[in-house]
Amino acid sequence: MTASVSRRSGGRSARRAARAAPLAEALRPIRAGMPGGRYAPLTEADVARIHGAALDALEQIGLADAPPSGVEIMVQAGAELGTDGRLRYPRALVEDMLAKAARDITLCGREPAHDLTLSGNRVHYGTAGAAVHMVDVSGRSYRDSTLQDLHDAARIADRLDNIHFLQRPMVARDMPDNQSLDLNTLYACCAGTTKHVGTSFVEPGTVDQCIALLHEIAGGEDAWRARPFVSNSNCFVVPPMKFATESCQVMEKVIAAGMPVLLLSAGQAGATAPAPIAGAIVQAVAECLAGIVYVNAIAPGHPAIFGTWPFVSDLRTGAMSGGSGEQALLTAGCAQMHHFYGLPGGAAAGIADAKLPDMQAGWEQATSNVMAGLSGLNMIYEAAGMHASILGFCHESLILGDDLIGQALRCVRGIEVTEETCGLEVIRATCLDGPGHYLGSAQTLGLMQTEYVYPALADRTSPKEWEELGRPDLLANATARKEAILAEPSAARFDPALDARIRARFDIRLPA
Repeated sequence: MTASVSRRSGGRSARRAARAAPLAEALRPIRAGMPGGRYAPLTEADVARIHGAALDALEQIGLADAPPSGVEIMVQAGAELGTDGRLRYPRALVEDMLAKAARDITLCGREPAHDLTLSGNRVHYGTAGAAVHMVDVSGRSYRDSTLQDLHDAARIADRLDNIHFLQRPMVARDMPDNQSLDLNTLYACCAGTTKHVGTSFVEPGTVDQCIALLHEIAGGEDAWRARPFVSNSNCFVVPPMKFATESCQVMEKVIAAGMPVLLLSAGQAGATAPAPIAGAIVQAVAECLAGIVYVNAIAPGHPAIFGTWPFVSDLRTGAMSGGSGEQALLTAGCAQMHHFYGLPGGAAAGIADAKLPDMQAGWEQATSNVMAGLSGLNMIYEAAGMHASILGFCHESLILGDDLIGQALRCVRGIEVTEETCGLEVIRATCLDGPGHYLGSAQTLGLMQTEYVYPALADRTSPKEWEELGRPDLLANATARKEAILAEPSAARFDPALDARIRARFDIRLPA
């Protein structure tokens, strides 16, 4: 009997060890780039109506305030400059440029393991935004965000499996000028993660030095152009239906430098975009189609993400409401339009209006993240860490968001219906000849890791176990994980010789 017990114990230990070992990427229950697209709030007729309205808006209303260089580029391509200074776009021009636009885009990481393939309904979650405050969960307060905060966010994101890319989530408010801001933002992000990085440039004059920094990091201009691991988040329009002159000039420069572009239209429904959800989508689509014309008139097939990014207003106050159900619908509807055009697309989800990582933040972040993933949105920006309608960023919330997005990704994966998963053999063996439950069946044990997702911090213990464990607190555990990550050296830090060369050439303000 002793030998028999020993054999069972050893087998159980072996199974536990096997389950604890990291799974091969192909066996993981969730991962970057899983296909979504099961949720579609718009009918085919709705999509066609929005497309037609967007083309009408471009042809009849057009966009104002393009820089002279942009006017020349787009008029030469076939746009029409009216006496009112607005550029209008014939349908044939838009269709021609859509035919030239990049369909399958790879956003490179500094490490190839983090490359993101943007095609079809492949889903990726990451950060974004321009928060100007940090959320201090211990003091329940807000303070100005700093360069160190940004670098710490990059380091934390680098360690979270369900954060697939790092779009700059906050503004380093301790930088003295625009050049320092753009250069040091780039350095802090790239020194914190080897995942793909997205960033903005305040003005055209800051771009050249930032591109030179990227050449240094990559190992030369050719190496950078072969694998551009940073993209430009470009607010090329100021809704409604106007170009942002300086951002357009930035866009022209980064395209020449070989950098992928996020064409970002961020109107606010009821304020700078029409109040109806459908109308807000129409305007965002029209503005981004103008961006597609602009980009492909400069460089046909240049990697550009269709960034319809409309937000919602609380019409009682006019304040932004990024955590609303209407925001979730807007984002999902935009994803359908991306699929209609066959273009890689991105939009915002996961924003909380809540000021702290509390229950309100949980429902706000979960609703839009799940709907965005189910809609098959390629790039889900602002998915974790963002509070106060994008005014505040929280490191603990970023960590908790990794768990939340894990559950969202499991929803995206859906239900596999096969002969094996529906077969009666296991049910027959359990009910007729077996123990009457499935806890120890080979099927259950085999699917524990490949079918089910387990949160890293969320608590699933019974009340009794919870008491015995000292009543663990979710936020306290998130803070502890943050501190543990930041206590270790950044895995993305640059080689000391490279870092010394960078610091000798550029005004890097982050401590070595």
